Amino acid sequence: MTLFRNPRDRIPVLLFLCVFALDLTVYFTARSWWLPVLWLAVWAIPKGWICAWNHHHQHVPMFRHALPNRLLEVVFGFQTGVTSHAWFLHHVLGHHRNYLDQEKDEARWKRRDGPPMGELEFSFITALVAYPRAFRVGLEHPRVMRIFLGMGALQVALLGLLFWHDAYNALWVFLLPMALSLYLTVWATYFHHVGLETAEHTQASYNILHPGYNLVTGNLGYHTAHHVRHGVHWSQLPELHAQLAKDIPPTHYRQAGLPFVWRGADEKVEVHPPEVEALADHP
Repeated sequence: MTLFRNPRDRIPVLLFLCVFALDLTVYFTARSWWLPVLWLAVWAIPKGWICAWNHHHQHVPMFRHALPNRLLEVVFGFQTGVTSHAWFLHHVLGHHRNYLDQEKDEARWKRRDGPPMGELEFSFITALVAYPRAFRVGLEHPRVMRIFLGMGALQVALLGLLFWHDAYNALWVFLLPMALSLYLTVWATYFHHVGLETAEHTQASYNILHPGYNLVTGNLGYHTAHHVRHGVHWSQLPELHAQLAKDIPPTHYRQAGLPFVWRGADEKVEVHPPEVEALADHP
């Protein structure tokens, strides 16, 4: 029996582990002040893309068994600032259940007095309260909460060891990129939903069809499909989107951001979908 739930996860996981190995190499070998700073700058956007894959993993775990999933989540924690099951609580059990209700949504984009937040306001506030909101959702899910707290304590302990060994390199190679990636994660969420107040799932998300964007984010641009059936594996989202496309308003498509915006307008691609099935369990 294969270790992976879906063989298409093999190459992404290998790439994440390679990036983590490079992080550790810079952390243990950098002796000049500028190299860790440069490393943060070079990898800021790619680690933002890894955030999308951490998101996919929290919906459909990449491994069949708990231990490799927990180990991968430690790597994701250092790369994205989102520790094991934090995103599962905040996003899967929170945002996905409540995103049509701006009074309950864990990633709500409306201010209390009604108008939408600006992107910087939303990103700062949502990143700041992400863990408290995940904890609040966890109070209703004690089994998940135990994993969240235990793995969170492990992540903090490992980060503490890195700071004990080399505080400067730990700051620039791990802690600051973690904080930046968390910010980029919630910043992307803003553009997925802002201004779309509706009771219909097919009208509640913006979509990005740029092939380069979807390559590096694991088809996160097919966001309506993701919300309609959030247990579908990332590789099946284009096919599901094709099934739903007739019900998605033409105004609910966005251009990809940097660096993909430099390549011009997105193209809509017609595909013929096979049947897709959701995965409900989460080891």
